[in-house]
Amino acid sequence: MSAFNHILLGCLLLSSSSLLAQMPARTPEQDSLIARTQRKTRADHQHMLDQLGIKELRPGVNGSNPQAPNAANYDETKANPFPKLPENLTLKNGQKVKTAKDWWNRRRPEIVEEFDREIYGRMPANTPKVQWEVVSVSDTVIGAVPTKMKKLVGHVDNSSYPDIKVDIQLSLLTPAQATQPVPVMMEFGFVFPPGFRMPAQAPTGPGWQQQLLEKGWGAAVLLPTSFQADNGAGLTEGIIGLMNKGQRRKPDDWGTLRAWAWGASRALDYFETDKDVNAKKVGIEGHSRFGKAALVAMAYEPRFAVAYISSSGEGGAKLHRRNWGEVVENVAAASEYHWMAGNFIKYAGPLGWNDLPVDSHQLIALCAPRPVFIGNGDKGDAWADARGMFMAAAAAGNVYELLGKKGLGTQELPVVETELINGDLAFRQHAGGHYPGPNWPTFIRFAERYFK
Repeated sequence: MSAFNHILLGCLLLSSSSLLAQMPARTPEQDSLIARTQRKTRADHQHMLDQLGIKELRPGVNGSNPQAPNAANYDETKANPFPKLPENLTLKNGQKVKTAKDWWNRRRPEIVEEFDREIYGRMPANTPKVQWEVVSVSDTVIGAVPTKMKKLVGHVDNSSYPDIKVDIQLSLLTPAQATQPVPVMMEFGFVFPPGFRMPAQAPTGPGWQQQLLEKGWGAAVLLPTSFQADNGAGLTEGIIGLMNKGQRRKPDDWGTLRAWAWGASRALDYFETDKDVNAKKVGIEGHSRFGKAALVAMAYEPRFAVAYISSSGEGGAKLHRRNWGEVVENVAAASEYHWMAGNFIKYAGPLGWNDLPVDSHQLIALCAPRPVFIGNGDKGDAWADARGMFMAAAAAGNVYELLGKKGLGTQELPVVETELINGDLAFRQHAGGHYPGPNWPTFIRFAERYFK
């Protein structure tokens, strides 16, 4: 599938995409492809509902029409119907966790099991090897920095099911004049088609890659839709389809977020072989749906050194128990369910949010003791729920403190543009909209403590 169709399908299959107005005109062939993909997605979603014995789901909220009967809530007095969160430091048998050993050996595995079974799905134990090919190496200049650019493809071993071919696309920029291996930040990258117009309010100035290169660091872009499509129709293809030999998922099989995180780990495998990269200092970054994936990657992959999680919202850093902006029912619907385990759908009917055995503060806690920066915008980014993500980060702090690190240091949401970067959990809400750019300089200052 072309890069255009990957991003087009991702936009059109989401119920509240802010990208639609920026898309170039579609051809009849692309319309036909979208229609086929939507039909296949609906059929796969229904198949999962049948497996779960669910006849009806509660509808998601409408984020674009405040007059709709199911309009998204942006009233803080209605936002916390379930204020009590699952406890980080209490075992399922009721015993309190008082030592780091008990966290690592007893409580953390309990939390991981709940996320595996109910939220993101189980990654198969026998995922295939990936053979990395350096497709090209070239010299360029970014800003004023002489830069080495590598383009790579990771060929996934498909000998178990040759009908499905999977390749991982990755690019790497490093300072050409570096005399030793450099830290690298890797982004889950969007693929924008020719003719795509960035929102007019998006910030200008040096891009994130230039900012990193000027620090003497490297920048990498991993294309997640190259190895797992961003729609339910693709669940019988890509790495998930390869592992299932083209069959549909079971309710606790991994979803797309977990699959994208798997790809990030395979890129990290490559970095461990590249003499230009300090593989002990590789971070992960993602925005929006890829912010969700970046947080999942950080939680499950202990080799990532730091994370920048941007506007990840529901299914990412936002508390599931929050009624603000996007909610569980949106993610459980046919447009987004593929991100999660099939079991997640249960919590949009017949179960409710308060029945979830874990919440997003515990996903952040799984990253401990490593540093995590959570960012968001203000106007135009309410859907992602800045306060809900801040609350989750604050609630993860007791695990960081148990492991000898520092949390956010406050339970009060700071005013917009205030940076909280003195601890190992960090937070900043910029004044702009749904984009990560304005928080990059603050994140870099946060990360340099760990990359020195």
